[in-house]
Amino acid sequence: MAVAALCAAVAGFWLARELDSSGPQLASGTWLGIPRTVADFQLTDSQGHPFTLQDLRGRPSLVFFGFTHCPDVCPTTLVKLAQVKKTAPLAGMRVLFITVDPQRDTPAAVGKYAQGFDPSFVGLTGDQAAIDRVTKAFAVAAVRVDLPGGDYTMDHSAAVFMVNSRAQIVGFFTPPFDTRRLTQDLVTAAPHLRAQS
Repeated sequence: MAVAALCAAVAGFWLARELDSSGPQLASGTWLGIPRTVADFQLTDSQGHPFTLQDLRGRPSLVFFGFTHCPDVCPTTLVKLAQVKKTAPLAGMRVLFITVDPQRDTPAAVGKYAQGFDPSFVGLTGDQAAIDRVTKAFAVAAVRVDLPGGDYTMDHSAAVFMVNSRAQIVGFFTPPFDTRRLTQDLVTAAPHLRAQS
């Protein structure tokens, strides 16, 4: 019994170590041991064209949820993603900005906002039902908060998701974001993102 227990413990330790080393070691992000499949969705890009799960396939993406009236977190994060893109261009990597405020963020507004940080950034919106589906697919929380005077803001998750070329979530970064460490992590993760295409 003791020998069997010892063998089981060694096997468990070896398996855990293999799972931990199966992906890149990130300094500021979390690599998921098992990629998470994204449920189908349909959004609209700045040109009014549909953007679906199929469009998410084929190349790796960084996906960030926010809104154009965001006072601090969204612009700060998008500035840092733009800096990362300039510092360490990753072949084929794109940045998708998905609004959590479809009431105010039209296709033109969200596209102009995203491209104000980098011309290659893709802004996406949709009706409330479409936004609800995609936030659920990424497990993103977004709640409207009414302000005095009839205005409102949005409280939302601020993670940046790494999506591989099979449209699977393979990792994420959470604030505060450090541009240097984020760049290093993306360079480290890039071969793994492409290898799964």
